[in-house]
This record gives sequence, structure tokens and C-alpha cells, in this order.
Amino acid sequence: MSFDNKVVLVTGGSSGIGLAIAKIFSDQGAHLVITGRKQDRLDEAKAVLGTNVVAIKADVADLNELAGLFDQIKALHGRIDVLVANAGIGQISPLGSITEAGFDLAFNTNVKGVTFTVQGALPLMGQGGSVVIIGSTASMNPGGGLSVYGATKAALRSLVRSWILDIKGSGVRINLLSPGPVDTDSLRNMLGSDADSILEFLNDKSTLGRIGQADEIGKAVAFLASNDSSYINGVELFADGGASQV
Repeated sequence: MSFDNKVVLVTGGSSGIGLAIAKIFSDQGAHLVITGRKQDRLDEAKAVLGTNVVAIKADVADLNELAGLFDQIKALHGRIDVLVANAGIGQISPLGSITEAGFDLAFNTNVKGVTFTVQGALPLMGQGGSVVIIGSTASMNPGGGLSVYGATKAALRSLVRSWILDIKGSGVRINLLSPGPVDTDSLRNMLGSDADSILEFLNDKSTLGRIGQADEIGKAVAFLASNDSSYINGVELFADGGASQV
């Protein structure tokens, strides 16, 4: 796979899975644009990703900031070849402790943010363009405390299945890549003091005997974004070590 001279936008590309995804595209020669909400993390990511990257501070849940993002990309590159809608947020909130603020934050970021990121990018995309949206196996098997998060990711599946009909004939493909648990700082922080015991359980649940690494998710995203998957459209591909299949 090669992304030489391709303009690739990765939202939430400053840390974790998003940074690993961005690194794959950077290594494959892309003109990379990453976004994030924290400038210090963007600066750190840019140092890791090299010179052929533009880091733009933007919150995907803020439509004004999204509009500014696409204006900057249009001015810099004139187009987008690949969009990876990765920016998202996850919280553990069992029924009985779900708050309105937490509910709104999850849906505004994970559903509203993705919707308007894709809608805003499409006018800059053309024949051969690819959109990869980052979902989660929590859309099928959320587990305790992840009902709201899982619901946001299940919503993405429905959006993708409708959107491929809405843009039929445009030459742009839209697919959903849904990771299982991935060993990142954000996952460990979300799990808190129980992280080690929960990670041991998740390792056992995988048919490969381990949870994923961030670069493995990046490679799967790159496949869906590349011409090697040119006849794949509207799918949800699970990258979870087989855990969702048993």
C-alpha cells in the first residue's frame, strides 16, 4: 500500500489509536493533516510524525471549528483523498450514574462529530476517495457501564449503511473499522485501578490470547483506505482478535 501524495485527514490523531493510524499514513508518504483538542499533544504528535504533517487544533463537536478545519485544508491542499474519522470519547457510566452532561458529550463527539466531519469533508473528496470511520466492538457487546458509548458506536453502523446510498456514484467509499480493546494509555486510564485484572480478562477473551496493539489498528485502517480495498464499501470490519465472533 502506498499513499504517496495522498492528502489524508485523521481526526483525533494526536494520541493513542489516532496517532498510530496517522503514523502508518505518514510512513506511506501521505500529506497528513491531524486534529486534536489539545495543542500540547498536537505538538508532541507532530514531532513524532515528521515534517510532512499539519496539526490543526479542532474539536469535531464544534461545527465552527470543523468549518475552519476544512477551510484550512482547502487552502493548503485543495482536496482530501482519505478521511479517517477517529476522534471520539469513551466513559464508563453504569445505569444509575449516567449524567446528562456525559450523555451529551458522548453523542456530540462520537455521533454528531463524525456526521459533520464526513459531511464537511465530502465536497473536498472525489473519485477514488475513501472514508474510514472508527467504531468499536462495543457496538455489539458493550459490557457493563458502556451502554452510552456502545450506543454511539452502534449509531455509526446505521449512518454508514445509509450514507453509501446517499453518495452512490460519487466514487467515494465509506467503511467502518471497529477495534476491540487496544493497549493504549486511554484504555488503561478509563479502566482505572482495575486495569490489570480487566486487561487479563480481555486477553483471555480474544481468540488470539491478547488484546490489540495500536499499530495493528492503523494497518487495518490503511487497508480500508487504500486502492487494495477498492470494491469494499459499507462494511463494518472488526479488528478484535476474533473476540466478537465467538
